[in-house]
Amino acid sequence: MKKTIIIAFAFFLSTGACFAVDSLNVRLASRALSGPCFATFTVGDYCYMGGGGRFMVMDVTDPNHPTEVGHCYVTGLIRDIYIVGDYAYVADYTTGLQIIDITTPSAPSLTGTYNTSGAAIGVHVVGDYAYVADAGAGLQIIDIFTPSAPSLIGTYNTSGWAEGVHVVGDYAYVADGGDGLQIIDISTPSVPSLTGTYNTSGIANGVHVVGDYAYVADGSAGLRIIDISTPTAPSEVGFYNTEGRVRGVYISGDYAYVADGGAGLQIIDITTPSAPSLTGTYDTGGFALGVHVVGDYAYVADGPAGLQIIDISTPSAPSLTGTYNKSGFALGVHVVGDYAYVADDNALQIIDISTPSAPSLTGTYNTSGGSARGVYVVGDYAYVADDSAGLRIIDISTPFTPSLTGAYNTSGIATGVHVVGDYAYVTDDYDGLKIIDISTPSAPSLTGTYDRGGNALGVHVIGDYAYAADGGDGLQIIDISTPSASSLTGTYNTSGSAYGVHVVGDYAYVADGSAGLRIIDISTPTTPYEVGFYDTEGRACGVYISGDYAYVAVRDAGLYILDVSQFTGE
Repeated sequence: MKKTIIIAFAFFLSTGACFAVDSLNVRLASRALSGPCFATFTVGDYCYMGGGGRFMVMDVTDPNHPTEVGHCYVTGLIRDIYIVGDYAYVADYTTGLQIIDITTPSAPSLTGTYNTSGAAIGVHVVGDYAYVADAGAGLQIIDIFTPSAPSLIGTYNTSGWAEGVHVVGDYAYVADGGDGLQIIDISTPSVPSLTGTYNTSGIANGVHVVGDYAYVADGSAGLRIIDISTPTAPSEVGFYNTEGRVRGVYISGDYAYVADGGAGLQIIDITTPSAPSLTGTYDTGGFALGVHVVGDYAYVADGPAGLQIIDISTPSAPSLTGTYNKSGFALGVHVVGDYAYVADDNALQIIDISTPSAPSLTGTYNTSGGSARGVYVVGDYAYVADDSAGLRIIDISTPFTPSLTGAYNTSGIATGVHVVGDYAYVTDDYDGLKIIDISTPSAPSLTGTYDRGGNALGVHVIGDYAYAADGGDGLQIIDISTPSASSLTGTYNTSGSAYGVHVVGDYAYVADGSAGLRIIDISTPTTPYEVGFYDTEGRACGVYISGDYAYVAVRDAGLYILDVSQFTGE
């Protein structure tokens, strides 16, 4: 079986909730800054889209100015959406099928859920059943007659990696990754069976069936057109090899609208299936992952660029009508007072958290390093670990208009920063720990360095110790009482990859990549041990503790606000 690539991004701000994941002694309080747009589905005046774990209802009455009217959160990563009546059926990747009530567009709410055994990537609803393309678990058929209590009715474990599904009549057509197109007889939903298969030359990511043809989004092999008039013996009749990687396809009239990855939207004339030809193209600017067509508009799920609304009234000359996006990658966070300062890939984002359940964006400063990785705030300044641009010192005295004050370009890749007194302690990835004098913020200078040979990604300094998040080597506790002769005191090898750390009292809170938040007892620095965790839906890259809450920056799912009162004692 061929392998497929899963692409992840992270962005967006939020308030609503539809939340439950593995944890120990930690509770989820809220979330903000969500993730990638993989899916859109438009009905009437509303476009329903996913942004990471954020389900959004967009009013598109005026396509030039789409506006968000309501949203809620699911617990996973929204990969596909299908709307029928008052419900949105969401393929939520690791948490299966989520059913959302959209009766009131301004207040969508979770009605029911069924956690499939695989990873829900695609969904199609017909009658009382939701057909879910469930990655390694194949096709899952779920009874949705009672939306609040969906139940599994049947399953067929395809030979590949089920990524997309389209149901017509008695058959479910499954885009099965490296194993191409699978045609499954679902006339008896409780006992689905394989009818036919066609192994396409690429990676089948999606499929749309019209008449006697299945149009397969086949990755680097472009659009493949399969004759399914005889389901037991499907055969290819035509193809069009696009310049990108086809991730999704939608058929409307004589045209196939193709989400072509980095090449944007491709419009292909399929009047003659054996000889499809390119009619028009529009470079969306992001990474086109899905497309849905209604009337004169193509609604493109454009990954990091959010929702793109393309006017296709003239297929040979598609043009941008409207867009909705607030993009970035949440990598680090520091909280002071009513604000959370988020290192958001290419910028510092300042978020008002005076109401933790309803965070809102206040200000932004675009850094120059290409990837703001970590942030620490003292007084009027935010100290940003800015990747290849080193340390950036930003004046935040006016949160609405932050501005650059000073910079120091380190020799490595600045990944994390902590400030104590006149010094900024910067983790410089492969180049160890840098100690920078910031007594004059406009002219920072190097004072000392410590390199223990790992990948220093985050640091917090308390007293005589620097607590370093050291990637695959977990938490390192370093004695810095003599800055010129630092030495290792203790270590705890976390289960993930330590990206960030914040210490309060006897505990080190570690942002541990795919292992989420880990809480380590450091009361005895020579023998630290784990006492709690919360498994976030994505890679935890940064963490900050304020009061009873841990603010965790998760690269694939935004900002998590976690209740850690059991440890803070507040």
